[in-house]
Parts: sequence; C-alpha cells; structure tokens
Amino acid sequence: MSDSSDLPVLDLDHLSRMTGGDEELAAEVIGIFQEQAALWGRLLSAQEPAEIWADAAHTIKGAALGIGAIRLARYCERAENLGRSKEVSPAQSAVALDDVRAALGEALEAAAAAAHKFAVSAGFSASNASNS
Repeated sequence: MSDSSDLPVLDLDHLSRMTGGDEELAAEVIGIFQEQAALWGRLLSAQEPAEIWADAAHTIKGAALGIGAIRLARYCERAENLGRSKEVSPAQSAVALDDVRAALGEALEAAAAAAHKFAVSAGFSASNASNS
C-alpha cells in the first residue's frame, strides 16, 4: 500500500464538491466530523478490543471522507482492516492507532481552520449585505 503521508490533510476542493460550494453547509459538515471524532476518537486505543477500535476507525473514516480528510481516511482504513483481521498483535494495533490519532489531530486542526475561514467569509458576506 502506498504511503499516506503524501495525501492531503484536508482537500477543500473535495469538501466544496460534496457541499455544492455552499460554505454554510461545508461548515455544518465539518461540525459533524468534529462531533464524530470526539465521540469515536476515544475508542482508538489498543487497550480496547480490536472490534471496538475497528468500528471507531470505520466511523471516523466515513466522516473523514465527507470533508476530504483523505490522509485520515486512509489510516482509518488500514486500522479498520487490521482490527477486523483474525490475528493482530498489540504492537501492530498500537502503531496503526498511533497513525490514526496523529492523522486525526491534523485533520481536526485543518477542519477548525477551514470552519473559521467559512465563518469569517459568511460574516463578511452578511456585513456587506447589511451595509447595502
């Protein structure tokens, strides 16, 4: 499998396509991603049974794909597949989940920056409309 580090942390063009260019909707989708990350991210632990963290990785993968967090989605897919395999060592679990958590942190940071950009843009548009 190819190295995921060359994939984008957050592909805003993808997000724009998924939301039809609607920045308000994009911000809402980012909010859903952030909620999913908060709920399921806690289960990304090698101390949890493999089926639990594999389910968490699967759910986060779907949310990541929705916003264009392609790198995160790829790491989640790897962890999910590993967790669903019949023989996974604690060391393999720890490495895979470390990768997911690192990519999740990057994606959350990029998502927060994008949401801020959309909020500023919406605020600017609203102030322009009220000044007309």
